[in-house]
Formats: sequence, C-alpha cells, structure tokens
Amino acid sequence: MLVHPQFSPIALQLGPVAIHWYGLTYLAAFGLFIWLGARRVKLPHFAQAGWTRRDVEDLLFYGVLGVVIGGRLGYVLFYKPGYYAANPLEIFAVWKGGMAFHGGLLGVLGAMAWFARAKGRPFLNVTDLIAPCVPTGLASGRIGNFINGELWGRAADPSLPWAMRFPQSGTDIARHPSPLYQFALEGLLLFVLLWWYAKKRRGLGQVSGMFLIGYGVFRFIAEYFREPDSFLGLLALNMSMGQWLCVPMIVAGGWLWWRGRGTT
Repeated sequence: MLVHPQFSPIALQLGPVAIHWYGLTYLAAFGLFIWLGARRVKLPHFAQAGWTRRDVEDLLFYGVLGVVIGGRLGYVLFYKPGYYAANPLEIFAVWKGGMAFHGGLLGVLGAMAWFARAKGRPFLNVTDLIAPCVPTGLASGRIGNFINGELWGRAADPSLPWAMRFPQSGTDIARHPSPLYQFALEGLLLFVLLWWYAKKRRGLGQVSGMFLIGYGVFRFIAEYFREPDSFLGLLALNMSMGQWLCVPMIVAGGWLWWRGRGTT
C-alpha cells in the first residue's frame, strides 16, 4: 500500500514570502486559460465575430471573481448553511478553507453574463468560447488537492496497486487517491474530448452543453471513490451532495445541446 508523501504546502520560501503549491496550481490554471483561449479566438467563427486575445484576458478577470465569490457562497449554501447562519462573519474567513465547484460554476456563469452584457455579445457565445479552456484549470486544482492531502478517497482494497494511506484522514486504511481520479477524468479526459468536439463550429450553446454533461458525468463517477463530507455523509439514494449537484448539470447540459441543434 502506498502512503501519501505529505508534501509541505509551501513550494518555495523566499525570506518572509511563502509561495504555496496551491498558488502555483492556480497560476498554472490561469496561464493555461490564456494560452488556450488565445488559440480559440483564432478559429474562423470566433475571429470573424471580432474576438481577440484581450477579450480572453478580460474573461479571465471576470472568471476569477466569479470563482472566488461563487465558490465560497456555494460552499456556505450547499454544504454548511446552518453553521454559517449561526456564524455569519465566518463566511468571510476564506483563509480557513471551504470552496465548492458547483458554486464556483454558478459564479462564473454570473460573471460571464455580466461580461456578455457589457460587451454586447450573446451569453452562450461567451460560454462556448471558454468551455474547452476550463478542464485544464480543474486538473490543476486537483493536483493542488492531492499535494495538500485533502479530499481523500473512500476505503479501497489494500491489494489495489495504487491504494494509498492518507495520514491526514486520521486512519490507517487503504484509500482511493480520488483527487488523481478527478484529475484524470474531469481534467485531462474532459479537456481532450471537449477540445476535439469544439474544433468545429457547433450550434449555439452546444459546446457549453457538452461541458456540463461531461463534467457532470465524470464528477458523478468520481464521487463513488471520494469520501463524502463528514458533516453530510451520503444523502438520499446513497448519493453524495456532489452527485446530487451533478444531476441538474447533466440535465441542463442535455437541454442546451438539444436546443442548439441547427443554430450557429
């Protein structure tokens, strides 16, 4: 059985300045978004519509705001509403951790709607542009989760070659290294499939729909290997909160894809 190496959260110390691994993974995510977005705007249908690299940079700024605000509020509302209702000032204590992907997604959608209105562009045209650029950022985040030894997996058969003990969990049992599963599924695999699908011009909203379907399905699968939040456990039908939040994503993605048939 493997043992999580328990990396130091600090990647580099420069005097009083500590550079954390999490910060580096976010930096990698932002850099990949700019690079991939710059390639997307060169596609004929986006170039003809007047998209530029500057637009991609502006989208990153809007997106970061959406991720931070939406991710925090999503965690507060989806996972610990009772606790934060009793301790409202704790909502602002982001340094203590607590972010939710599904809340971050809603925050990004709100930020993209704001951008679309400010620039006079169709909302779904904006989301179709950025959707294939998102999975590499998700992959970077999962690497950060693994380095920090968090979001460990459920119990695994000790004979599994990659089963791993996470000392941070407070137990000695073999577990699935679920952050690496999510890195592979909702990060790398989703990127490859979505980038390939989006190379051709698709109906308005179809690329966005495929992102929602793909992420929803892959995250739903990965949740079977990820330890549920201790304060929630498994909910109805033995599904985790993450799985329940994926269901409307998949439905919305299917609707967007169907709606976009025959449009441009």
